[in-house]
Amino acid sequence: MGYPRAFVLAHSGASGVRSGPITPSARCPAAIAVPPLPRILRSEMRCYPLAARRPRVGGGLRRESAGRKIGAWLAFGAAANIEAGVKTETPTTQLTVKAILNRVQRFAGFVYRSVVLRGEGRDTCIEVHVEPHAGMHCRCGKCLRPCPGYDTLDERSWLFVPLWNIPVWLHYAPRRVECPIHGVVVEHLPWSDGKRPIATAMMGFLAQWARRLSWRETARVFRTSWEAVYRSVEWFVEWGLAHRELRDIAAIGIDEIHWGKGRRGANFLTVIYQVDAHRRRLLWVGPRRTQASLRRGLQALGPEVVHGLRFVCSDMWKPYLQVIAKQAAQALHVLDRFHIVMHLNQAVDQVRRAESGRLRGSARAKHLKNMRWKLLRRGTRVRGYARAQLRGLVAAKLATGRAWLLKEIFQPFWRYKSPSWAQAFLRCWTTRALRSRLEPMKKVARMLRTHEPLLLNWFRAKGELSSGVVEGLNNKIRVVTRRSYGFRTYRAMEVALYHNLGHLPEPEFTHGFC
Repeated sequence: MGYPRAFVLAHSGASGVRSGPITPSARCPAAIAVPPLPRILRSEMRCYPLAARRPRVGGGLRRESAGRKIGAWLAFGAAANIEAGVKTETPTTQLTVKAILNRVQRFAGFVYRSVVLRGEGRDTCIEVHVEPHAGMHCRCGKCLRPCPGYDTLDERSWLFVPLWNIPVWLHYAPRRVECPIHGVVVEHLPWSDGKRPIATAMMGFLAQWARRLSWRETARVFRTSWEAVYRSVEWFVEWGLAHRELRDIAAIGIDEIHWGKGRRGANFLTVIYQVDAHRRRLLWVGPRRTQASLRRGLQALGPEVVHGLRFVCSDMWKPYLQVIAKQAAQALHVLDRFHIVMHLNQAVDQVRRAESGRLRGSARAKHLKNMRWKLLRRGTRVRGYARAQLRGLVAAKLATGRAWLLKEIFQPFWRYKSPSWAQAFLRCWTTRALRSRLEPMKKVARMLRTHEPLLLNWFRAKGELSSGVVEGLNNKIRVVTRRSYGFRTYRAMEVALYHNLGHLPEPEFTHGFC
C-alpha cells in the first residue's frame, strides 16, 4: 500500500526514520503536523522501507498491517490538529445534517440533539430529535413570557421540510408551563402552530408549491396527503388575511362567476377585485350573487375603504346596482364594457339561430351556414373570404345581416371623448335598434336606455378604469378551477382563490423554498 507524500517526506530520509514530532517547514510545506510515532511503528517502518517494490506475500500482509496502524495514527494526528487549532491545507470539516438545520432553521430556546436515518427504500425518513436549551427558560404559548415549568407531556412528531426528498420528522416532548396570567398551558413551540401535525416551515413549503402545481400533484411529489396540502394552504391564507393591509384602494370591480354544476343561486360566487393601475388583486369572495352577499363583501372591506372609493365597475345585475347606489354613492359607477358587448353578441346569435330554423331547407339558408364565429368577431378583425361572406349576408337582406350591422355600428360609441356626444350617439342608436323589428336587439336597446347615466360614466372616468381587468381576473379564476379539476366544497374554492389571486403577505421563513 502507498503512503501520503507528506508522510514520506516527513518520515523518510537518507539517515533513517525521524523520531521527533513533525511540523510543516519550508522544505516540506505540505507535511501534516503529527505527534511522534510510537517505537513499534518506527521499527516496522525500518523493516519495510517505503521504496520497496512488490514485497513477498507474507511481507505484504505484514506491511499492510503496519500501513493500517500508521494510517490510524495519522488520522489521530489530524484530529488532534483540529482540536488544537492547527491550520492545514486539506479541508477537514465535514458537513452534517445537524449543521444544515442549525444554519437554515434555528429555533431560539431549543437545540438539535440527534439526527437519525431510519428505514429503507420509500420508507426511509430522517428523524430529528429536539431538546430544550439548558440555559433558557420556557415561554408561555399564549403571551410568550418566560414561565416556570410545570410538567412534560408525551413526545410528539411534526412533519418537516424534506431533505433530498426524504421525509423529515421533528420529535420533541412538549413541556407545560405555569403562567401567572393563563395558568397551566403548553409552552411556545416556534416550529408549530396549535395542534397541527405539520411544522409551519413545511406548511409554507407545501403552500408555495401548491401555486405552481395542483394540490393532488403537490401531495404526490412530496409524499404526503391531499389533506395535508389543503390544510397547509388554508393556514397560509388565514395568516395572510390576518396580516393584509387594505390601503390605497381607489377602484374596485364587482362581478359574479359560476362554479359547480347547475344554474342555481348556490352555484354563483360574488367577487370583489381591486383594479387600480398599481395593484390588481382579489379582495373578497362570497357565495351567491344577492344583495346580502355584496353587503357582506363591502362590510368585510370596512367603511374606511368603501368611503374612499373613486370608481366602481360592475355589470348590470340589479342587486349589485342597488347596493352600490346605497353604500358607495360617492364613487363613479361605471358599467363594464365587456358585458355590454357580450349582450350585443348574444342578441346577434339569437337572431341567427331563429332565422336558421325558419330558412332550413331553402336556398337562402346557405348564407347562414358556418357563420356563427364570423358574426361574433369584431368586424375590423374579419379578413379575406370570411369578410366576403359577411358582405353576401348583408346583400341578401336577411335579419341576421341587419342585426350584425347594428352591432358593428355601436363600436364607435367607445371612441367618444365627450359624454354629451356619446349620449347623442347612444340615443340615435337605440332609436334605430327599436325600429329594427328584431326583438333581441330591441331588448338590448331598452336595457341601454335604462342604464344610460351609468354608461356615460365610462366617459367621465376618462380612461382611468380598465373594465377588461375584471374579466381577466375572472379568467384566472377559471384557470385555477380547471387546474384542480373543480372543487367539491365552497371552502376549498375560497381558499384556492385567495391563495392564487389575493397577493397576500407571507410568513417570514429563514430561506426560500421555490
